[in-house]
Amino acid sequence: MKKVLITIMLALAPAMVFAAGGHGAKLDHVKVDLHDQVALQNGAKIFVNYCLSCHSASYMRYNRMAKDIGLTEAQVAEYMGFITDDQGKFKSGALMKATINAGEAKAAFNTVPPDLSVVARSRGADWFYTYMRSFYRDEKTPSGWNNVVFPNVSMPHVLWSMQGTNRAMFETDEHGAKHFEGFEVVKPGSMTDKEFDKSMRDLTTFMVYMGEPARLVRFQLGIYVLLFLAFFGVFAYLLKKNYWKDVH
Repeated sequence: MKKVLITIMLALAPAMVFAAGGHGAKLDHVKVDLHDQVALQNGAKIFVNYCLSCHSASYMRYNRMAKDIGLTEAQVAEYMGFITDDQGKFKSGALMKATINAGEAKAAFNTVPPDLSVVARSRGADWFYTYMRSFYRDEKTPSGWNNVVFPNVSMPHVLWSMQGTNRAMFETDEHGAKHFEGFEVVKPGSMTDKEFDKSMRDLTTFMVYMGEPARLVRFQLGIYVLLFLAFFGVFAYLLKKNYWKDVH
């Protein structure tokens, strides 16, 4: 029994590390509503315009995304139409791949940025939401940025113009461990804190959708199944009463 408990604890250790974040940072809870098409559309716009330059979402196609989040292919082509054919027409069936190639990314960041198709599903919505709001200036890193949730991450803060520039404040305990205490604003961005948090909630909502697009279909089918069972249950009850009326 003791060996079993040790095995379980070791298996859960990575998950507990991800949940806690770096430097003792706590994850903020985010409410995700996959039926909020305005949030999904804004999240898709942020992802395509700011994230897709380096990160792919190679399990998602533009036309599938447009259909699921309530956009027409014409709207996607107008606002997100980076993928074109030889005639310059938007390829709606194209996969959402990064515009930078692997070699250029390796040279710029010393690593190839990961595919983000399932990042919100693997890490969790709270992790992604907190991570995107936890960048701070750090002149010791190659990019000049760091992150409280993911210390020494290679990714720079691509949304700094929205959020602004922050400085992280840490305290060191008696054991020499650094603990995050909060952020100090160095330079404000184009958005207020409330506006930026909402934008990151929208982006997180889109990332959760992208991690499991069929989830929307399952929710809709689930409603139909429950309605059918309720409807069928009435006739099943009446049939049961008819079969057992002679017995009772």
